[in-house]
Amino acid sequence: MRRFIPTHMLINIHLKALTLSNTYFTAASHVEENEKLQISNAVKGKVVTRFPPEASGFLHIGHAKAALLNRMLADMYEGKMLFRFDDTNPSKEKEHFEAAIEEDLNTLGVPYDVGPTYSSDYFDLMFAKAEDMIKRGLAYCDQTPREEMQKCRFDGIPTKYRDASVEENMRLWNEMKKGTEEGQITCLRAKISIDDPNKAMRDPVMYRVNLTPHSRHGTKQVAYPTYDFCCPLVDSVEGVTHALRTNEYHDRNAQYYWFCDAMGIRKPTIEDFSRLNMEYSVMSKRKLTKLVDTHVVDGWDDPRLPTVRALVRRGMKIEALRQFVSEQGMSKSVNFMEWSKIWYFNTQILDPTSPRYTVVSNTLKVRCTVEGQKHMEAERKLLHKKNPSMGEKTYYKSDVIFLDAEDVALIKDGDEVTLMDWGNAYVKDIKRPSADALPTEATIILHPEGDVKKTKFKFTWVPESDKALVFTLNEYDHLLTKKKPDPEEDIDDIIASTSCYSQKVIGEEALSVVKKGDIVQLERRGYYIVDDDQAERVLIAIPDGRDKVNHLSAKAQYLKTVPKKASAADELAAKRAAKAAKKAAQKAAAKNS
Repeated sequence: MRRFIPTHMLINIHLKALTLSNTYFTAASHVEENEKLQISNAVKGKVVTRFPPEASGFLHIGHAKAALLNRMLADMYEGKMLFRFDDTNPSKEKEHFEAAIEEDLNTLGVPYDVGPTYSSDYFDLMFAKAEDMIKRGLAYCDQTPREEMQKCRFDGIPTKYRDASVEENMRLWNEMKKGTEEGQITCLRAKISIDDPNKAMRDPVMYRVNLTPHSRHGTKQVAYPTYDFCCPLVDSVEGVTHALRTNEYHDRNAQYYWFCDAMGIRKPTIEDFSRLNMEYSVMSKRKLTKLVDTHVVDGWDDPRLPTVRALVRRGMKIEALRQFVSEQGMSKSVNFMEWSKIWYFNTQILDPTSPRYTVVSNTLKVRCTVEGQKHMEAERKLLHKKNPSMGEKTYYKSDVIFLDAEDVALIKDGDEVTLMDWGNAYVKDIKRPSADALPTEATIILHPEGDVKKTKFKFTWVPESDKALVFTLNEYDHLLTKKKPDPEEDIDDIIASTSCYSQKVIGEEALSVVKKGDIVQLERRGYYIVDDDQAERVLIAIPDGRDKVNHLSAKAQYLKTVPKKASAADELAAKRAAKAAKKAAQKAAAKNS
């Protein structure tokens, strides 16, 4: 018999479901996804998926994949998606993370049909099921120290508590529920097997004592269920038909079904999909929290992190993320994905709707006199030449303009160049402070009859004007030096020495209309998102999926200041050597004291 969620639960229909589904989850978009989004035992109109995060951090791209897959499958089979907080570990969960996760889901455009519900809504039922299993000899209390217990499980050896009587197990269980000293050193284990080849089946822990007050229930109880015990019960009771899990949990599938059988409940179908690993990134909440807490990054939305809010702040469009996830589908292949692929998808989405503007470096600029231009002259042009519907902007031709010094360094007197959206000009006089310095002044002579198709160099420019705007352009690189970080590796050893580059630029007057969150293309520089539209006027570079460093970029300027950029392997070796030397010095100091 199908079980339904009790009416007293906190259940609501997500108000954005219709509008967001129409935006991102249309029938047309599903046509290409169907082949990669197949699941077993699916009946159209009956499928119920669930997204059950723990409120212990912000959602990252791995969580986004899970949320999007659950939503896509629910839509594909005309079913529902349930949203649940797995709040069974009070030591980790924080209420403010609940609000943050809901915000992230909203940002992702992932509506849920039921929820949010909470695993803790079923604590009483879990207690009853656990006690029933104890009485039927399917669970027992164990006071073996944790390390010794782990060794016994690994070696396939039972502990001395495995065959205790039901009466003794109930006594210890009651001590656990009261949180006494004896209860605190006790855990409840499922009695499955001691030597099953699948180690997940070797008497897994069902309950432990945790005296930390629960965010919703306070100190009402101190014995908390493990995810392994809690998940199958709540999935079954809430009517979930398909439990999507990353295949790192594949060995636990048999355990999940065993618990369903032991408790006499309906079995949802488990569907595995590959865990998302991204190059030069970590997804561990513990490691991400460390990066934030130790101020290696500026917060959970730092553009170098793989969190949803960081990616959006960096200019990621949700449709690009959705395409990326859709292409993988329910694949079980485990590998490291390249960031360049998802940023390429993003560029295809940005290009048709990003207005074009022009900037020139404020610190490395050339003041250029334009012979043939008598005064300031206003002109109109399209914001996007291939998308007239975006409208026009006003730009100004002047007898004095600014060029990028890095551009002028590429030419010599007598060369013919093209000034974009103006025409050709001959270079008359380039001035440098010294022979090996970048140019600072130049004179050009307009050549309207010149053929723009025949010039090698096409330069962007801005007029000298008291209405010019100064912007800060920030560019971000990989935070880590290692392409495929080892989960056991100390993250401190692989943090890049420099991963943020910045430069000041002069922007044309038309840029005054941009506001926070707007995405623009700065011609010959790339796509940028407005991060701050106040006095600072900060824009963040959006990766385009290419590794080539633009010669006008802040990173290019930085690379000029270092003799030679050390390879990732060299940086890692140097950090490890420094760490080893520090430990050796500490050991020597301790020995001499």
